[in-house]
Amino acid sequence: MKIAFVYDVIYPYVKGGVEKRIRELAVRLSARGHDVHIVGMKFWEGPDTLETDGITLHGICPARPLYAEGKRTIREAIWFSIHLLPFLKRESFDIIDCQQFPYFPCFSVKLAGVLKKKPVVITWHEVWGDYWYEYLGWKGALGKLTEQLVAGLTPNNIAVSTTTAKKLGCLGVRDDIWIIPNGIDPVQIRSVPLSPISSDIIFVGRLIKEKHVDVLVQAFASLLSGSPGLTLLVLGDGPERETIRTLMKELAIEDNILLKPFTDSHDGVISLMKSSHVCVIPSTREGFGIAALEALACGLPVVTADHPDNAICELITGKTGFLSSQTPCDLAGKMSLALQQYREMGSACRISAAEYDWDRIIPELEHYYLTRGF
Repeated sequence: MKIAFVYDVIYPYVKGGVEKRIRELAVRLSARGHDVHIVGMKFWEGPDTLETDGITLHGICPARPLYAEGKRTIREAIWFSIHLLPFLKRESFDIIDCQQFPYFPCFSVKLAGVLKKKPVVITWHEVWGDYWYEYLGWKGALGKLTEQLVAGLTPNNIAVSTTTAKKLGCLGVRDDIWIIPNGIDPVQIRSVPLSPISSDIIFVGRLIKEKHVDVLVQAFASLLSGSPGLTLLVLGDGPERETIRTLMKELAIEDNILLKPFTDSHDGVISLMKSSHVCVIPSTREGFGIAALEALACGLPVVTADHPDNAICELITGKTGFLSSQTPCDLAGKMSLALQQYREMGSACRISAAEYDWDRIIPELEHYYLTRGF
């Protein structure tokens, strides 16, 4: 099959969960004999088309800034969408798998599918629903409407988690929604050495309100009253960074917390996880939660928020972590339990994460494409 993954940004020129997922799937599909292409904006110097690891990368237009005032810009999404349609009309693919975000490219892919008489697949990483209003205010009505329209473009929808699939169903999608989750490479994770920087608790993620790192810091402060030697590593960047730094100062716990920006190396993140004991991500909005899965693969129990919009909950059992309410008191209690039990929980965490091996996921995706009639 000749397969095209469509997303405006391409790994490794831009690093993120969706970019990494596409890369991992593409490499493995290519190894199984498929002709795999990734279509996005051009973030590199030189020719518009590159060959790497058996994959063809297409930079169909110059890259534009992704963010304005901390939010994804609509102009960039429209810019990419305008250039996408002529490219897809020129090329011929058996499969076009378009990522649902940033929405506008999905319409170009759909139109190309109609013109070429080819079915369209849309992969959903999150469904925002009413969160659009929190994100954009009254303009969120337009975002919610756009999301609703994209949900009706095709009967071929993939969700990365059960949580995302359920929310997609709330948008009115009644066709069969296949769940093809994100994954990990257990062999690669095992090969990464421990970091010289160690911590008792680690957080990995964007520093945004929905991650509730402020609640984590408050909960950690209460733990320090009984265990003053504990350490917390907050690994990430985002608009809440200075708020977190200010809270650390107010609570006078700066000596126990390392606030560290994202490392360019994925192995660097894994190395820091492997040098920690417990991973805490008190997020109330996660389409999947790849950082939590990677933490489990490193043998770390995960503490997360018990919230219907948090797909990390799907990864947590009594053997792999703990679910907490959004109060600092309850979170501190669950963190304390995880710190007491992390040694005996490590094996179960690694075993559960192994179920998400990319090499197990690839046959599912390949089978899905074939059953769509391509």
